[in-house]
Amino acid sequence: MIHIRPMTAADFELFWPTFQAIVSARETYAFDPAMSQEQARQLWLDAPLQTLVAEEDGVLLGSYFLKANAAGPGNHVSNCGYMVCDAARGRGVARLMCEHSQRLARQLGFLAMQFNSVVSSNEVAVALWQKLGFAIVGRLPNAYRHARLGLVDSLVMYKWLEEPKQPMLIGRKNIEAVVSRKRGR
Repeated sequence: MIHIRPMTAADFELFWPTFQAIVSARETYAFDPAMSQEQARQLWLDAPLQTLVAEEDGVLLGSYFLKANAAGPGNHVSNCGYMVCDAARGRGVARLMCEHSQRLARQLGFLAMQFNSVVSSNEVAVALWQKLGFAIVGRLPNAYRHARLGLVDSLVMYKWLEEPKQPMLIGRKNIEAVVSRKRGR
């Protein structure tokens, strides 16, 4: 069974080869491929609000971080990054981590989740995020320099996490009560 728990510094040591391989491939993350292990640890483990690992029988399968997407008035929107170890691809690890991150975000008080730069050529991720309820709300033309494909678009994807407090109004009378104005005379 796959277990998700907080990442430790020792976990990051084990995760570093995966991080380095993904970033060096220049196909999905806009991180500097020349960054040091210490810079990567700061970015992935130290800076986010929380960083977690997915493991099975003591074997690291992947990791994700969760943080606020912006400060101040925008701090109700979360942001996550996910990486899956090569040997675990195709096993549903990214889906499991994304579902876990949404529950955790809700627990921490976030109302929405935004992915700022999903590389459009990463069709597996785009399809998965859409299956999990994320909408493409923006397209940044030629915003990512892909190692094999050259300039490709990046997508901004967004999902509202908070359930409405009241049921949606249905029916003519309810709608009229909301949109009608009192008429004077």
